Amino acid sequence: MALEKLAVVAFGGNALITDGQKGTIDDQEANAYAACETLLKLIKKGYNLVITHGNGPQVGNILLANTAGHKLYGLPDMPLDVSVAYSQGFIGYIIEQQLKNVLMANDMDRDIITIITQVLVNKDDPAFLNPTKPIGPYYSKEEAELITAENGSKFAEDPRGRGWRKVVASPKPRAISNRTTIEKIARGGQIVIAVGGGGIPTYYKEMNKLQGIDAVIDKDLASALLARQINADKLFILTDVPKVCIHYNTPQQQTIDRMNIATAKRYLDEGHFAEGSMAPKVRAAIEFTKNTGRDAIITKTTLLGVDDGGTRITIV
Repeated sequence: MALEKLAVVAFGGNALITDGQKGTIDDQEANAYAACETLLKLIKKGYNLVITHGNGPQVGNILLANTAGHKLYGLPDMPLDVSVAYSQGFIGYIIEQQLKNVLMANDMDRDIITIITQVLVNKDDPAFLNPTKPIGPYYSKEEAELITAENGSKFAEDPRGRGWRKVVASPKPRAISNRTTIEKIARGGQIVIAVGGGGIPTYYKEMNKLQGIDAVIDKDLASALLARQINADKLFILTDVPKVCIHYNTPQQQTIDRMNIATAKRYLDEGHFAEGSMAPKVRAAIEFTKNTGRDAIITKTTLLGVDDGGTRITIV
């Protein structure tokens, strides 16, 4: 029997690879199992689920493997959109398998379906002139400079001081493909994994002809758009901190339990939230709440479904 409530849950990249890990399959399976266990609270509260996920570490590693294969063996280079598709497939597989294990361990049975999701973008989006989306591993400044000299890649320093990461264009998502099917399956009581890594960026090269483009879409913005387009009741954006903070990592740091759209916009304008970190999550929450009137919650994975857990973004 179909449940009445529908939630979109956006797993952060750290749901599968945490800081300091190499990202072995054992690491990713263990982390996915732990992340999926937190979904039980929502399921028991009567929510149907659509799961989205990041792919920053994984897609960066795929690009590194592509480069090595091209240099060493002459294998053809794969463009970034294909690398995103690759990451959707294998991350979806890991989440599917580990969530199934969690459900079986708790005497539950649901079908879990990964949908390889294309997302429409504007090829003239100004983001293509200003790459900001971090992908791949962290490097020292010296390593980043060497790579830039070798192939022209752009790097940016991590706002939390963890090193330097490659940055690529991150255009705004415009439309989610197969959204009607995603909603139908989820409202039918099954669990859908979609918009992995923000979705595969595509555009219309000409009328009636889609084509991929070299970019990575922010998964939180894509998740918010998907949540709007499937009329979700709630959006959960998961990260590695319990609540949104202002004056982050300073003696004046202050956690926020609840903020309305106007306050969230003001904090964004004042620069409290770093790009490539909390800023996209807050923007995504604003977009969902502004367009639906429903709450979005930003919180740590382990606090998903906990009453008063995380930061709630509201209309007023």
